[in-house]
Amino acid sequence: MTETTTSQHDRQDGRQDDRQHDRQYDRMIAGLDYDASDPELVAMRARAQRLAQQLAGSVDGPVDDARRAVLTELLGTWNGAVIRPPFFVDFGRHIHFEPGCFLNYNCVFLDVAEIRVGARTQIGPAVQVLTADHPRDPARRAAGVESGRPIRIGADVWIGAAAIVLPGVTVGDGAIIGAGAVVTRDVAPGATVAGNPARPVQRRA
Repeated sequence: MTETTTSQHDRQDGRQDDRQHDRQYDRMIAGLDYDASDPELVAMRARAQRLAQQLAGSVDGPVDDARRAVLTELLGTWNGAVIRPPFFVDFGRHIHFEPGCFLNYNCVFLDVAEIRVGARTQIGPAVQVLTADHPRDPARRAAGVESGRPIRIGADVWIGAAAIVLPGVTVGDGAIIGAGAVVTRDVAPGATVAGNPARPVQRRA
């Protein structure tokens, strides 16, 4: 294949990709660059914020029908997760909990891409799980371009207070993330990481 033909093929692929992701929402979910100011996305975030405000106005304790309805509507998969408000999200619908999860107060889950949390995982207060990313080029940032990469957190994970999990990270089953850690890369199953950036440390008994 000649260079000219290859270039034409690449352009055709790019146009086909654009046609498949005409909506900014579809681009966002596909991990492509998207415009965060798109009216549909703005409306979806506003809906999630209203639901999160309803949750924040509730009292921590046994889940009543009203709170159950809010959590079911806000989240992609609630599965009975114990979430102590306030709890902050972008959309909510891209967050999926397996059974037995616990989140302490003031957690932030920016879910422009999927966030999946495994069974029995415990998440401390003020933890941030951030799928949202921005271009490194300042001109593109100024233009409002954003993107996202999914985050996977395994089963039986413990994330300490004020830890930050950055876009694209996978945390393996049974891992521990120390308080205040900034997790920039995958965490192996059973590992303990701490620090900024987070690095493996010897686990204490």
